This record gives sequence, C-alpha cells and structure tokens, in this order.
Amino acid sequence: MKFLDVLSLAWRTIRGNKLRTGLTVAIIAFGIMALVGIITAIKAMNQKFSESFSSMGANAFTLRYKERNIRFGGGDDRQIKLSKKTKRKEKKSNLDKKITKDEAELFAKTYHYPAITSISIFGNRNTIVSHEERKTSPNVTLLGGDENYLLLNGFAMANGRNLNRTEVQSGTNVCLLGYDVAKKIFKQGIEKATNALVRINNIPYRVMGVLESRGSTLGFSRDNIIITSYTNMYRNFPSGGSYVVAVLTDDILQVTEAMGEAEAAFRPIRKLSTTEENNFVLDRSDSIAEKAMKSLGFLTVSATVIGLITLIGAAIGLMNIMLVSVSERTKEVGLIKAIGGKSKMVRRQFLLEAMIISVLGAIFGILLGILVGNLFSLVLNTGFVVPWNWVFYGIAICSLVGLLAGLYPALKAGRLNPIEALRYE
Repeated sequence: MKFLDVLSLAWRTIRGNKLRTGLTVAIIAFGIMALVGIITAIKAMNQKFSESFSSMGANAFTLRYKERNIRFGGGDDRQIKLSKKTKRKEKKSNLDKKITKDEAELFAKTYHYPAITSISIFGNRNTIVSHEERKTSPNVTLLGGDENYLLLNGFAMANGRNLNRTEVQSGTNVCLLGYDVAKKIFKQGIEKATNALVRINNIPYRVMGVLESRGSTLGFSRDNIIITSYTNMYRNFPSGGSYVVAVLTDDILQVTEAMGEAEAAFRPIRKLSTTEENNFVLDRSDSIAEKAMKSLGFLTVSATVIGLITLIGAAIGLMNIMLVSVSERTKEVGLIKAIGGKSKMVRRQFLLEAMIISVLGAIFGILLGILVGNLFSLVLNTGFVVPWNWVFYGIAICSLVGLLAGLYPALKAGRLNPIEALRYE
C-alpha cells in the first residue's frame, strides 16, 4: 500500500473512534494551550513595556534617589559599607536621602552637557478634579513637571498648549488634564476644557490644554492624570517625595558620556566626598524596560514547565489508548497480514494514528492559547499578538510526542502473528 492509502486508513480509524480521539486531543490541546497562552500573554506584556518606555527614548536617562536596602528579618543595611568595585564608603546618613527641589534645580542649572533636562515629582493618586456640577472619582493621579516634562515622557497635546517656562518658575495655578479626566468633567467635549477653570481638591486652576490618550501601563492609567508645575505642587500639594531629573540627549551614542557628566555634576550637589558611594541612581530608560522584560522570563520558564508536564501526561494517555487500540484490533491486524499486508505497513498505520491525534491536539491547543493570551492583550490595549516561534515549536513538540507515544504500540502491532491474531478473542 502507498503512503497516502495508509494515511487515509489511519484517518478513517481515528474518525471511527470519535469519543476516544476527542478526549486524547483535549488532553494534548490543554497542555499546548497553557504553554502558548502564557507565552502570548507575556509577549503582549513585552510589547506594552516597549511601547511605554520607548516613548521616553533610548537616548534618555533619569536621576533618582537611592532607596535603603531592606534586609530580611526587619533590619536594614545601616552600617558603613565598603564597595568592592569603587572602594567608596556608603555612610548611614546618605542612605534613603531623597532629592530635594533645590538639588534638582541646581543640577538643571549647572549641568552643561548639550541635552534637555526635566524636573518632576510624583504627587498622589487620590486627587479629585471638578468643574461646575461634574467631578471625578478620588483616583486621579497628580504629577508635577516643567515645560519639558511632556517631551521626555512621550505625551502630546490633543487640545490647547503646554506649560511655559514663566508658569513653571512662578508656580501659577495652571494645569494640563489627562484625556479621561477632561472627558469625565466636560460633557460638551474636551475642546471646552482649554482656558476653563477647574478645582483640584477645591483649589482653582486654569486649564492650559488636554493631553492625547495614552492608555494604561501595568494598572497605571496614563489618561487619568493631571499635570501642574513642580513648583506649584511644592506650594499647594507638598508630598514630601523625592524629585526626579530626566535627561534627553541628541543621540543614543551620547548617553554614556552624558551619564558620566551627570554623575560628576550631581555628586557635589549631594555633598558627597570622593570616598563616598553615590546616594542616587542613574537609570537609562531602555534599561528599565529591559529589566522588566527579563523579569518576565521566569513566567516563560513556568509556562514551559507546566506545558511539558501536561504533554508528558498526554503522551502516557495516548500510548495507553494506542495499546488498547492494538488489543481491540488484533483480528483486524491479523486479517491485514493474512491478505499480504506487511508488518511495516501496520507499524506505519499505528504511528500515523498517534501523530495525527497529537497534531490535532497541537492545532486546537495553539488556537485556544492564542485566543486566551490575546484576552490579556485586550486588557493592556495592545495589538493582536501571535507567538509564531511557539506555534512551530508546539507542532514540532506534539509531533514528537505522537511519535514516541505511538512507537511501542506500533512495534507491538507489527510483531503480531497473523494466525494467532485471527484466533484472538
């Protein structure tokens, strides 16, 4: 018999045992679904990370304060330490020392490298914005920045204008509304927001413009925000937080040099001696995204382990079903051999049956996995994601599972004696 004839015979046999085939396909499909689904979700998260952090650009970095390292057991790392790399002492008084407004402004004034700097501070997440009879829930995030804040954080204006230098320096009560905030309190349209008077926690502010929609990142809405100047926040909403300085260079090749210049300029401002360790951190914007993406690698490993364990169980189940099939079809095998069928053809038929069941499980599992994974991408508001490499991996793995699971039953069927097989009851 030709290969196509054997394939057709194997397919007819599988169709003749719909319940048994369906259960086996379902076991394999759920294993592949768990694997591909989690991989798809992780790829959607990676895409969201890339979109979020690339808005600041790979040619940017930030200066923020160095948080205290907390040890297990409740103690903290307060003793004087000696860095192995720099041989600089890390003093107790320098740990957890936040960057003040004066320090941030002095750095921006004395940093002479050809780059754009921006000072900002995070306010609170329970702000209420109101206009006439309408107001938001107490979940609006208040941010303080300067005239360069939008540029360095990837925001764009949908209507109106950005804050100017004079407004930042004077700390005037002016603000920019996030898209969701403007849509919530201006029922006639966001165009009516510009130059309107709103109240932020009962303090009157003039709206200079409305930001374009940015969506959300890791549960933080980029549209449910309100931005004012950091000087205004210092006066009206003192949070006691640490200021952040962002620096944007003209070219990605200048980032390393610009970071060195920034460290040299900021150390005297932070009153550090030459023997003391930095009490601030310089972070490249692309390195933050890279670290976040690497942390998702653990989920990838977990998904792979879960999927492989399920597939091992499916392989055992498939082998058991194929062995039962050999026993049930002993007379059929004997008849095939009695009329001239070869052992090679019988082995090939059983192997093809096992592989077809596995590939069917892979196809259904991949489709379900992609659908389940993209439910997560809908939550993150990213595009439709297909992990093409794992689509091919899934089919290859399931083909291997079918081959291994069907190998022993196929060999057993091929070794049956035709006379004894015909007499089998």
